[in-house]
Amino acid sequence: MELYPSPENRLPPGAACHELVTADGVQLRAMSAVPKNAKGTVVFLNGRADYMERYFETLSDLIKKGYAVAALDWRGQGGSQRLLENPNRGYIKSFANYDADLEALMGQVVIKLCPKPFYGLAHSTGGHIMLRALREKIWFKKVVISAPLLGFHFGAWPLGVVRLLNLLTKLSGLSFLYLPGFNQNPMLRRAFANNPLTSNKARWTRDLNTLNANPKLSVGGPTYGWLRAAMASLAELHSWPRSKGPTCPTLIVMAGKDRVVNNADTRRFVSNAPGFALTTITDSLHEILMEDNEIRLRFFAAFDAFIET
Repeated sequence: MELYPSPENRLPPGAACHELVTADGVQLRAMSAVPKNAKGTVVFLNGRADYMERYFETLSDLIKKGYAVAALDWRGQGGSQRLLENPNRGYIKSFANYDADLEALMGQVVIKLCPKPFYGLAHSTGGHIMLRALREKIWFKKVVISAPLLGFHFGAWPLGVVRLLNLLTKLSGLSFLYLPGFNQNPMLRRAFANNPLTSNKARWTRDLNTLNANPKLSVGGPTYGWLRAAMASLAELHSWPRSKGPTCPTLIVMAGKDRVVNNADTRRFVSNAPGFALTTITDSLHEILMEDNEIRLRFFAAFDAFIET
């Protein structure tokens, strides 16, 4: 396993690639970078269909702030082991499998190689998996999550229809089918105009160029199997007792123009729950860390204030 930098997307300084093996035998690609005299380590968790190269810029920014960093590709995507014969299908049997991935990263890289204290930074589906961990794991001193997956925008599809399709595809053995409107091509291969992820064309193009140069990192749309697992995990998280907050202080940063995850569900999740802080970057699309510089600066201002206070 290796990392794939380019002249426009440079490797974070001191980055090393690691091959992990989970408790259930899945091979994962991970990385770490540990500068001298680091004031702690930021563990970064990316989203569905992501790959670590997309966040080289963000990881380099964190290193400049004085942190060591660690990251991984979830099973079924990026440079990690794929789960179906067709590697482009976004699939997972259960989000508990992602818990095993995070356990592997913490046990085989972070705790062994990286300086304490440990902080978390997670995005979207990575934020969802982080919240699963924060129900009981005491790894982190503080955590910041951008645009967490705590609810979907189903568009014109009523929730009852979505649940029925989920059930029918499970009973018929068709969980590998793409959801309507998706195919084997990743979102970045669609037109930039009116995309739901970022308003910054330069970062969009950079990430597309990485995919074009390294197509094995690519993952297409989610399948019914992935959606069914996600909805089951959402039900788990939303049944988390409100009187029991996360195991460390946690800041959630919503994207005000998000069309991927449902901010109303995020607000409902944190309402009356101790240990959470919530803020919104009103003019950001879903991928805050891929947005224009001014939006990224506001995000990191919130990150710095929360982590360092």
